[in-house]
Order: sequence, then C-alpha cells, then structure tokens
Amino acid sequence: MGKVTGFVEYGREAPERRPVTERVNDWFEVYQDFPEDKVRTQGARCMDCGVPFCHTGCPLNNIIPDWNDLVYRDRWRAAIRVLHATNNFPEFTGRICPAPCEAACVLGISEPPVTIKVIEKTIIEHAFREGWIQPEPPARRTGKRVAVVGSGPAGLAAAQQLNRAGHSVTVFEKADRIGGLLRYGIPEFKMEKRVLDRRLNQMIAEGVEFRTNVHVGRSITGAALQKDFDAILLAGGAEQPRDLPVPGRELNGIHFAMEFLPQQNKVCEGDQVPGQILATGKNVVIIGGGDTGADCLGTSHRQKAASVHQFEIMPMPPNDRAPQTPWPLWPLQLRVESSHEEGGIREWSMATASFTGDENGRVNKLHGIRVGPAPKFEPIPGTEFTLDADLVLLAMGFTGPVKSGLIEQLGVALDARGNVAADANYATNVPGIFAAGDLRRGQSLVVWAIAEGRKAAEGMHRHLVNADTFVAGHA
Repeated sequence: MGKVTGFVEYGREAPERRPVTERVNDWFEVYQDFPEDKVRTQGARCMDCGVPFCHTGCPLNNIIPDWNDLVYRDRWRAAIRVLHATNNFPEFTGRICPAPCEAACVLGISEPPVTIKVIEKTIIEHAFREGWIQPEPPARRTGKRVAVVGSGPAGLAAAQQLNRAGHSVTVFEKADRIGGLLRYGIPEFKMEKRVLDRRLNQMIAEGVEFRTNVHVGRSITGAALQKDFDAILLAGGAEQPRDLPVPGRELNGIHFAMEFLPQQNKVCEGDQVPGQILATGKNVVIIGGGDTGADCLGTSHRQKAASVHQFEIMPMPPNDRAPQTPWPLWPLQLRVESSHEEGGIREWSMATASFTGDENGRVNKLHGIRVGPAPKFEPIPGTEFTLDADLVLLAMGFTGPVKSGLIEQLGVALDARGNVAADANYATNVPGIFAAGDLRRGQSLVVWAIAEGRKAAEGMHRHLVNADTFVAGHA
C-alpha cells in the first residue's frame, strides 16, 4: 500500500449530514460534500492486510484495496477503471448500499473500518466531473436479441453487460419511468434521480432500448416475448409485500410502504398525483424497522406529519456488534439512519393486535402489545396499549415475486421460498429464460442486485453464443 502506516496515523472520517432543520424542508441528499484531499487520506488507512476480507464482504467482489491505494496516490482515472471492472453503478452503491465491505474490513477488528463507501462514491463522482464516463457501444453486434423484464439494478446491470457484449437488448418496464426501486422506491433524500438519469443516458447512447408502460404478462404475453427474443431475463424484483392480517386491516388509511413512497417520488419528478397518500398533519405509525421503514420515516418528516412512531417486532439490537455476529459477518447492531435523527419515536418488541376506525371507515387507533423475543414473540400481559393513528404504513418486507401474470405464463419453477428457481448460470427450467435479483434470491441489497445482474448476463451470453468466455468491456 502507498501509506503502510496510514491506518495508524489517521482516524476514520466521513461526510457529515446536513443540519436536520435544513434537510427536512427539502428533498435533496442528506450528506454534505467531502473534500477529495480528505478522501485520499481515508484511502491511506487501507492497510496491507494480506487477506482483504472486504473482497468477500462485497457481493460484487470489488477490488477495494487497489482503488483505495490509487485514490491515495491521486490516480483517479486508474481508480475508476478498477472500480468499474466489477461494478457497473458505483454511484448507486456509494449512496444506498449499507456497505457490508466495511463490516468485513480487517482494520475493523480493532479500529473503525476504512470508509470504503465514501471513497467509492468519490471516485465515480470525480470520473463524471472529468468527463471520463462516456458511452461504450459494442464494436459489433451478434444478431441475438435479449429481453430484460424489469429495470431495477439487476435488470440494468445485465442490460449494460449484454449490450456491451454485442447483443441487442430491450428493457421492459411496467412503470412510466425506468429505474425500478431506484426510481420509485428510494427517496430523493437518499439518491437524487439525476444520478440515475445520467447513467441511463449513457446506456441509451450505447444502444440499449428502454420501453416503459409495458407490463409484461399483461400488455405483452410471455409467449409473445419468447417468440420475439432469443433469451429473456426475469428481473422484476420481489414485489409481493408482507401483509398484516389483523382485525381492522381493511380500514382506509392503512397502506403498504410501496403505495406511499412511489407517489412522493413522482411528485419530486414533477408529476401530479391525485389523491396522494400524505402524512401531512397526521399521526403516522410505521410498522417495520428496516430500511423501507426508515424511508417512510424520512418522507413523513418532509411531509410534516404531526407525529411519527416506528414499530419493530424484533428486540432492540445492541449498540455494538453482537457476539453472535463476529467479524467478518454482517453485524447485528443498532443502526441510526438519517431519518431517525430527524425525529419520531422508535419502539422495539412491539406487535400490532388490531386497528379501529371512525364512522367513515378510516383508521384512527392502533391497538398493540409488547412481545418477547423471536421466534415466538409471545405477548407480555399487562403491556397492551392504544395509539392514535391516522396513517399506518406497512413496511414489513416482501415475500417474493408476484406469481400471477408472467411467471405463471412462462411456467418457470419456483424454489421452496417461492422465488424463481435458477441454476448456477441463472437459467430457469424453461430454456432461454433466466432470472436474477430479488425475484431469484428474495428481497436483498442493491449491491446483490447488481452482482446478480452481472452474473446472469454472463450465463445468458454463454447460452446465446455457446462461448466459454465473457467480455463486456468497462462500465
């Protein structure tokens, strides 16, 4: 490494979040700029650890020590080439990935880990400013046509890889804009959509065709897609939300998170949304303590909710890494997102027993109880409570892909968890049909989606040209 003693000389430093009083009044990203000289110093903290566990902590197997060292040496152009060798979209992961690489950092055994995520984001932003990110269309076309169903991170990664390998790629998206959860699931304050749009512009210039407002399985049948394309990638995500079957669930004012979040993203895009679900002036209860729940929390703050409670059925994690998740595993520990800093009441070991409403059929009360630990979550007598609730947002995760429509039409097999089953080459039981991302592995991280898309593209390429190698060029 360029600075062998860097991890001894320098401490961890990361960008600060903008003041709460400022950021809750806009939809811009919460983090302040971080000077590149400080980023270079952070790159110097990457130690000559011998076995870089960050490689395996990252599902993309990013070559992290190499680009850390290049940043320290002020070799930004070389750094972006190394970064793009494994990751098509570091501007996405550098913003919204929870950084399992940092949890596996060897320095993290005894000291705060290297700020890998910050360095990654700075590399790609430097490259965009310098004009180094340009369209890279293939030198020749193979004559093979590929359909990608779903334009989230898995579908986009596969589309870019397959297009650069010379195949003609068409991406189908049922929504009115490209991006999947990147577009309509991630709030603007976590990733402004200009970041997505500039990468899509690159892909369009490279020859990828995008078709919006096309719900494959409804407006186009699976059979029609099989007839028109040589191979199909299913990358539609795990869109079946986990419901809460308790008395009163049918009341108005109880919504899934993915009914609530996309509407605000549409408004941020400049759309009019008649009857928009709004937290403004309401007592909001968010059921679910994960990332989606935090997104609902931050959105509720910006919509000026009267109050917000966030409930999680699991017990409160410890402040530091739990003993049952030792390094280099992803740690069980309390995480405080930017949305939690902004207000609201966060409660643990809470279960919802029922909802009641007013004479108009609208929810106005949540009835709950505290529970014991998993897996039984036994109710604790005497802890019953009632809470005012004008808007309830269900953010309890997803149970897998929607089965009706395309999946049923194509006849692809499902695994024991209800996801689309695929082999090591990401091929399903139906010849020519592949699967990747949350639709194949269940709900997961953006970094896993990109990794799945890249690997599926490799399997599809070998199927299409009967080749043993795969070269798709740089991102």
